[in-house]
Amino acid sequence: MTAEDVRFVELDGRVMAALLDGDLTAAEVALTDYFLTDRARWLWRYRLGQLAADPGHARWLARLALVDGDAVVGHAGFHGPPDAAGMVEIGYSVDPAFRRRGYARAALVELLRRAAAEPAVRTVRATISPDNAASLATIAGFGFVEVGEQWDEEDGLELVFERPV
Repeated sequence: MTAEDVRFVELDGRVMAALLDGDLTAAEVALTDYFLTDRARWLWRYRLGQLAADPGHARWLARLALVDGDAVVGHAGFHGPPDAAGMVEIGYSVDPAFRRRGYARAALVELLRRAAAEPAVRTVRATISPDNAASLATIAGFGFVEVGEQWDEEDGLELVFERPV
């Protein structure tokens, strides 16, 4: 699996709002119930709040990850545009039905490529639960260095990793 095998399509506010309402048909591709879980709905609500605050941030927030034409295997994006120091934080999630096939790694490659293409970005951050072995393995070999830890109200303890763009 390579990044070229995965196509990314921006997930717009209209679709996120529909997903909050339980509507899987609003996207022009077939979505699974994975996009309606409590965790996913929390994310759509949060991202919609970000879009309401600044619609210009849409290109940073969420993209569907598609393979084999239009099979949606997950989503990926940044937690927002670069901050004043040029840091962006990445986020990716793969539907459990499609895990262990290299899609998370392909999403990571795409996010790093997109970050490198933005002149304002200098640092890429990943925050990962210490017991999330799959995500820790995904970022291994990409130059991420553990720089600390933080407490996230949604996810609990997270290890903080960064790498230069």
